[in-house]
Amino acid sequence: MSTSGGAAAGAADERRTLVRSIAAAAVLGTAAVVWGVAAQSRVLIFDGVFVLLGIVLSALSLVASREASSGPTARFPFGKRAVTPLAIAVQGAALLGTLLFAAADAVAIIVGGGSDVAAGTVVAYGLLTMTCSFAVGRWLGRGATGSDLVAAEVAQWRAGTVLSLVYAVGAALALLLSRWALDAVVRYVDPGLVLLACLVLAPIPLRLLRDAGLELLEAAPPEPVRAALADAVARARAEFALPEPFVRATKLGERLYVEIDFVVAEGTWDVEGEDRVRRSLIGALEELGYELWANVELTTDPALAR
Repeated sequence: MSTSGGAAAGAADERRTLVRSIAAAAVLGTAAVVWGVAAQSRVLIFDGVFVLLGIVLSALSLVASREASSGPTARFPFGKRAVTPLAIAVQGAALLGTLLFAAADAVAIIVGGGSDVAAGTVVAYGLLTMTCSFAVGRWLGRGATGSDLVAAEVAQWRAGTVLSLVYAVGAALALLLSRWALDAVVRYVDPGLVLLACLVLAPIPLRLLRDAGLELLEAAPPEPVRAALADAVARARAEFALPEPFVRATKLGERLYVEIDFVVAEGTWDVEGEDRVRRSLIGALEELGYELWANVELTTDPALAR
């Protein structure tokens, strides 16, 4: 049995939020690249390219959101909910590849003797983008709060806030070093900040890849969902005096698949009674806000429940 819950209602909010993220990234990314070229700072150029790459990935999320909510068709009778974790996996792979390339470039610069950096410019840039990233993250976080795609976007903006703070602190340290006539050390600050940025950002693509991989492999849903499912089953058992059931569940994007099988004694239940159990469990699970695909069965044959 399939029920839409709140998933369909939130699809439009999800897409609006993604469009807002794209617009904000376009402004900040373009400004960073232009500023980085003018200041001849690799760390600013890296940050701008990273943000602009986020536009491509946000556009991918937007397409995934539209496809995932398009509904079943003759060719895709179960819909395209798998598009959501697939898009998140592509995001993670692309971000990880960008970080590896930037880290390799920074190492090459360090080996080559470093590079000059306009530390004052980087401090100003870091403080400005830290403020903007924090504001955008808070703004996006208010929309489509149950969306995995929006959560991925907000995580990137929050990481950007921390990253900008790292830039500002690192560049401020470079200013202090230059005052102490340690210019030879200052030459390594710019590529050093790039490496530090890569380390700060590395958990994001790794987490995206892990979470998307678990969903695509049909792993158990997150702990809050499992807890809500266990609570719903416990209430149904208490209400209808049912035995411990066999429970299976997995989450795919905004869809939650649940299978609950009770083994009962022969002659104790009819179809009408089974329907009451179904309505009780499905009603409780719909409150989670996912598109719910639930199968609730009562059987006298344990082999059919396993």
